Amino acid sequence: MIMELFLDDARIKNFTSCYKDKTFLKFFFSRIRINETGCHEDFPYISPCGRERNYIRCDDLPIVFTHLIYKDANPYLTYGLAGDDLCVKFNPNELTMYPDSGRVYHPGLEDLNGVGLVCSNLAIEFSKYFEFENGEESLPTHFRWNDEKIILQNTVLSLLEELKRRGRS
Repeated sequence: MIMELFLDDARIKNFTSCYKDKTFLKFFFSRIRINETGCHEDFPYISPCGRERNYIRCDDLPIVFTHLIYKDANPYLTYGLAGDDLCVKFNPNELTMYPDSGRVYHPGLEDLNGVGLVCSNLAIEFSKYFEFENGEESLPTHFRWNDEKIILQNTVLSLLEELKRRGRS
């Protein structure tokens, strides 16, 4: 999974036609909200820009964590391709693998569903640290982080179920 931002009516969607400017991406992603306007209901999210409204639809969730970085010796997950300008503190015990898809999630912005998707590349990197004490067919139970075996809380599983039920992911 590659996270890219395109105009909805762009005929060709590839690397050359996606938005890449860090300042714009920070601006755009920092304003994403749930679309409660009553307009364009097939777009579940919106990013207001003054009087302009940018309606958003995505394959899963609008917040996709793309990198693990360290700030002041603390780990953070970045999103919006804006580097350390957009990030949340990484809590390895709160990683959740969704049982139906195998996708990995982490708590995100409270005012935007409270959960974000971990991009495929980062999820693959994390997968080698998951432990499945109840078997490979069950959810991971532990995560090895800094030589410590951490119990996974699966705190966002109920949020994900609610979002699926409401059609928001």
